[in-house]
Amino acid sequence: MKKKYALIYENLRANITDGTIKYGEKLPSKRAAADSFDASVITVEHAYELLESEGYIESRPRRGYFARYVADGILAEKESDFPFPEEFAIENQTDGNNATAKGTNAKDANAKDANAKGTNAKKERFPFGVYASAVRAVLNDLGDKITEKTNGSGAPALKSAIKNYLKTSRDVHADENRIIIGAGAEYLYGVIAKLFGAGETFAIETPSYGIIEKIYSLNGVKTKKLRLGTDGVLSEDLAACRAKVIHVTPYRSFPTGVTASASKRAEYLRAAKKIGAYIVEDDYESEFSLSAKLTETLFKNTPDDNVIYINTFSKSVFPSLRLAYMILPEKLAAKYYEKFGDFSCPVPTLEQYVAAKIISDGSFARHVNRVRRTRKKDLKINP
Repeated sequence: MKKKYALIYENLRANITDGTIKYGEKLPSKRAAADSFDASVITVEHAYELLESEGYIESRPRRGYFARYVADGILAEKESDFPFPEEFAIENQTDGNNATAKGTNAKDANAKDANAKGTNAKKERFPFGVYASAVRAVLNDLGDKITEKTNGSGAPALKSAIKNYLKTSRDVHADENRIIIGAGAEYLYGVIAKLFGAGETFAIETPSYGIIEKIYSLNGVKTKKLRLGTDGVLSEDLAACRAKVIHVTPYRSFPTGVTASASKRAEYLRAAKKIGAYIVEDDYESEFSLSAKLTETLFKNTPDDNVIYINTFSKSVFPSLRLAYMILPEKLAAKYYEKFGDFSCPVPTLEQYVAAKIISDGSFARHVNRVRRTRKKDLKINP
């Protein structure tokens, strides 16, 4: 059964997104909302904080809360100067603040894994002892079966574990045959490029993780730059975009740390639908969101089956684990099996089954929650 604050959050969010509560309209005071929902003021405050962290509402000092979600238009915005100042370090960022990480000037591939001196990255890695125990358990259970290769899309046990994890943690529902395992996100970028073919145009954020453009270019894909503002890709650039694929990172885009608001995420979906484009949702860090509720994915919210969702364990477990996955739209999944169905998966079988185990037995979820609690404690954010 859902908690009261979650029900209040969902009720208000629905009223905001369907236009019942219009952009700029003032929400009831916390006291009035508490009376209306038969809840405590603290419960309403929690719901309002969630709505604010996702960009549905904004707080104005001594005036209250106001809706800031635009259902079918765009917000006034401006281009930002990048990189952001060094003092906007990752340790000073909460979900509602678009700050950057120290080390934003780094341009090599290693920068993404070591993008902030203040995050205590090594301390946030998956517990080595737990991982080692999982390795021993898999070897004991499977024996020499781990010497056999898996099919191109990945081990069924891992795909099943990911499916169940996404369902419970992100309310994302995906068929196992649409989940593709790859040797890191960079490998999957290459697969996506090959699915569409050389000569196509992909739109990417600027600034962005430099390897993205390199991999697309190496595969013959042309790239179009989309300028980032403080709320995500500028609407002017989205409106002018005619690319086949729009590659975005809605949560904490690297290296800027920009997180797209709810309005901007909806705008991404509208822009892609208008031109018949696919979206690559690069969701490399959202598990570590500091909000009480993880940011909803574009994949979950699209009604058009046009989002390719990518996530990686290299960030959430440890950098040497080159293991990532993507969820393909139905049409692209069929195309994937036509092109790559006869290939074997590039991720070692042992690593796949170990990942399946730590996900299935809850170790991965406990690790994610521990990191989130630690970050909140360090930043003095209420759980």
